Amino acid sequence: MTVLDVKDLSVDFATEAGTLQALRKVSLEVPANRIVGVVGESGCGKSTLINAVLGLLADNGAVTAGQILFEGKSDLVHLDGNGMRALRGQRIATVFQDPMGALNPVLSVGKQMRDIQYRSGLSRKAKDALSVEMLRKVRIPDPERRLAQFPHEFSGGMKQRIAIAMALLMRPSLLIADEPTTALDATLEVAIIELLKELQKQIGCSVLFISHHLGVIAELCDEMIVMYAGEVVERGSTRDIFHNPRHPYTKKLLDCDPARLSRREPRLPTIPGTLPDLRNRPKGCVFQARCELADDACSTMPPDAALSASHVARCWHTDETAGAAA
Repeated sequence: MTVLDVKDLSVDFATEAGTLQALRKVSLEVPANRIVGVVGESGCGKSTLINAVLGLLADNGAVTAGQILFEGKSDLVHLDGNGMRALRGQRIATVFQDPMGALNPVLSVGKQMRDIQYRSGLSRKAKDALSVEMLRKVRIPDPERRLAQFPHEFSGGMKQRIAIAMALLMRPSLLIADEPTTALDATLEVAIIELLKELQKQIGCSVLFISHHLGVIAELCDEMIVMYAGEVVERGSTRDIFHNPRHPYTKKLLDCDPARLSRREPRLPTIPGTLPDLRNRPKGCVFQARCELADDACSTMPPDAALSASHVARCWHTDETAGAAA
């Protein structure tokens, strides 16, 4: 079963300088009980993608094409405000990247966790019991007492664990994690990743995990989506993409991971060039201006080349990148 199926999704933003094509023909699937990672440099469209799924695009943004099918039934593109509110928090939950801003500073943790359960019909005592159970699962010590405390009384790592507990409280079928470890140090990052893996197995939900950290994607995710300039340029199993990247951008992105350096270098590796202007998007391959393999064929939109049953790359030159492990 596929929990989330995004088909040829395009999103535009109206700006004073013209229409900005933030997403173009984005397709991806999040199967049941799987963790799918979305990776790419800043500006690639990761946040726009999840805001489109959640129905939280800015007023000047609009879905111009495509479908967002949830649990094989609802097309979220055409769901009205009431319909989206019924799903958010219940069937689709989100953990945001900033634990400091995810919690209301003037409400106790217990009050905020009770508010999430307002549709449950449970008594206050039952809601608090469920909250305590979830806080215990995310390893918050003395959870009964902690319900009465306010966010400022917790460390950053504890705030993020509380945010995860709140997101999973109603046992959603899809959890969207938007760079949830960005604001944490390396030790806490490892702890949060292990916690997410454990809770995902316990609850049986699917996870769409957004990150720019390749090491986190490799450790956590079953499958991987690589985005560039608002397009999915490669998708497949995490193992396939890390060991056999077939899009030139994917290979260059992996080459930029400092963890892959075999010796100390005076400069960190980078990808030459800059992102294209999405108000004047190239008609062909969106990566052609920065690609060493670019030729005349790249002036037209490349197809999604099926490299295996689960591995796809949007490039004219997948044969030339074969076997080029990063």
